[in-house]
Amino acid sequence: MNRESIERIYSAYARVYDRLFGRIFQSGREAAMARWSPNPCERFLEVGVGTGLLLPLYPRHCEVTGIDLSEKMLEEARKRAEALALGHVSLRRMDASKMDFEDDSFDVVVAAYVITAVPDHRAVMREMIRVCRPDGRIVLLNHFTNGNRLLAACEKAISPLCSRLGFRTDLSVDEVLDGWPVAIQCDARIRPFGMWHLVECRNRKKSMQACAARIGIPPSAATAYSIPRARQ
Repeated sequence: MNRESIERIYSAYARVYDRLFGRIFQSGREAAMARWSPNPCERFLEVGVGTGLLLPLYPRHCEVTGIDLSEKMLEEARKRAEALALGHVSLRRMDASKMDFEDDSFDVVVAAYVITAVPDHRAVMREMIRVCRPDGRIVLLNHFTNGNRLLAACEKAISPLCSRLGFRTDLSVDEVLDGWPVAIQCDARIRPFGMWHLVECRNRKKSMQACAARIGIPPSAATAYSIPRARQ
């Protein structure tokens, strides 16, 4: 998968995405939002907002920013936000692996059904950690491989085919989180079929610049490296 192919695939999905994936994954979205009681004025970032299916579930007293690579998907999200009068929501076209936001811009960063649908999941994780404040929350809602060797082998075998549809099936939670300064607070199996995971982490970075200084790299390079994972 590359950036251009992902953008093309999801732009093609835009008008039918809700009918294909809306109801079947709604329980997962509701489970993700039920994990916390947001404080007033908390700042949320949704990475890969798509058509905005999660937007109505955010508390209206919080500030919500959604980004997506596909302008076609964002058009559908804007229609939803306007129809539901979601004045607390702003939407921007942006590459999740190269975000325009300043460090520590958000209290909570959410990626729902996204991390296996990007060309470089490590670049996206790096950016999510960078823009999330220290001790903020990072929430991943996604299909991940499990400990069943036979099932994992099947998922790995079909992953090249699935990549043509815009996602991969061979990533595990450990592989996605390995090397990052996060502490897992929850890793719950959710519907449908218990093959999807809701993973909530605390961002244990001090700051990207502080971590960079600690391991002896220039502050200007602070957003371009993998930080050792914090002990839980």
